[in-house]
Amino acid sequence: MHGSFSGGGFAGGPRGYGDGRPGSNVWEAMDQLRSAFERRGGQRMGRGDVRAAVLALLAERPMHGYQIIQEIEERSGGAWKPSPGSVYPTLQLLADEGLITAEEANGRKTYALTEGGRAEAAAAADRQAPWLASSEREGGFSALPRAGMELAQAAAQVGRTGTPEQVQQAVTVLDEARRRLYSILAQD
Repeated sequence: MHGSFSGGGFAGGPRGYGDGRPGSNVWEAMDQLRSAFERRGGQRMGRGDVRAAVLALLAERPMHGYQIIQEIEERSGGAWKPSPGSVYPTLQLLADEGLITAEEANGRKTYALTEGGRAEAAAAADRQAPWLASSEREGGFSALPRAGMELAQAAAQVGRTGTPEQVQQAVTVLDEARRRLYSILAQD
């Protein structure tokens, strides 16, 4: 990551780049942090991966589309959250192929595997689940970008609404967190 996150605190308004106030660079720092993690994260998966994931999940139990999206996101550690625009067409395609059925109850369609769908899911059972492959492409660090962004957002909130004493406490906490993170890398 290029640039510096140093500033004289966390005062400053949104997008107050270089406006001369102490801490006005916090928004620039958040943008740098976000862009560094977005380059690493946000995996885009292929159609076959969505298909394989849907079949694997429905092999466990019937689900509705939103549950499938949530399960994939959870099992990938947040590294992959398929869009409804990829999941629902895949469900329709699988239904057209006779691999799943849809049953409507309480205004929601719940999808389940047919015999043919169970056979296809069983044939793919020895392959690695697509959500695991997504986490491995991330290098196993899928939780780190989220934690970094949440930390940056909390720091920015303190900068926007905190008292000068609270801002100084936040700076102390962040300085300590930075030192501890580097000490993790130094452990060998």
